[in-house]
Amino acid sequence: MNPTLRQMRAFVALAKTGNFTLAAQAMHVTQSALSGLIKELEQTLGAKVVDRSTRKALLTDIGKELYPLFSQMIDDLDGALANVADHTRLKKGIVRIAAPQLLSCTLMPQAIAAYRARYPDIEVRLGDTGVESVINRVLSGEADVGIGPQREPAPPLDAKLLFEMPFAVVFPKGHKLEKQERVTWQDVAHHPLISLQGQFTERLLEDVHASLREVPVKPANEVTFMTTALAMAAAGLGVTVCMPYAAPLVALYGLVMRPLEEPVLSRRFFVYTRPGRSLSPAAESFIGFLDHFVTHETAGAPDRVDTLASQARAG
Repeated sequence: MNPTLRQMRAFVALAKTGNFTLAAQAMHVTQSALSGLIKELEQTLGAKVVDRSTRKALLTDIGKELYPLFSQMIDDLDGALANVADHTRLKKGIVRIAAPQLLSCTLMPQAIAAYRARYPDIEVRLGDTGVESVINRVLSGEADVGIGPQREPAPPLDAKLLFEMPFAVVFPKGHKLEKQERVTWQDVAHHPLISLQGQFTERLLEDVHASLREVPVKPANEVTFMTTALAMAAAGLGVTVCMPYAAPLVALYGLVMRPLEEPVLSRRFFVYTRPGRSLSPAAESFIGFLDHFVTHETAGAPDRVDTLASQARAG
């Protein structure tokens, strides 16, 4: 005894209208087709649900019992299907993102604002955190998507390359390095370096020493957040290095940013997601949008560092 959805819809339409012609019109079927569906339902149930007359269709006692049940089932199903449709049409949804603090106060707000302008019904929640916590937030399910630098060993997550950028050096206006046309890692070694704790500094020093073994680049101070490093640099306590996407924040601190050469070192940033877990349509949409946004925003980033630095000095 398994009535079909079409049979139940036909019965509910007939119960609401009390007329085969009107019910058929509501169902967008012929009157004979509607009558056939009601007969099939009665055969399936083994009981009559409607007493037919020349003018009206009257519900039997069993029909009266079934009507509110079938009507509620159809309403619940239609509501669920409408909800799914809203998600797939990006009329509803939530995207939870975990990103390092520096990305969270520079590139990510711009990307989220641009995404919300296109999809205003999608809620995007940004969780700013330490670099080392991004992976854990994705693994725990606290975030749907994590944005962060490459990590060794590779985390147990699916990783898609988002962008690759070279390091730039940041220092106060009037600093000795400002007079130089080019700034090298050997130049940086002559000044107190304010760096970040953890793998950021470890990998950076490994890369520098692998190319220039005789250059003793050692951090004078290691801090947790890049905003702290920038504030210390602004106070004249040393220089720091970061990615070009931080240029707006560098300008806010009144600092100067220059490309770093000999060697040119870069970092790759990835979109991290949990393996074997399907993302929501909203999350899939945001990742695709972010990839397109970052591609255009970071295109030619090394060449724009000097321009951004000039703008910062002019400000």
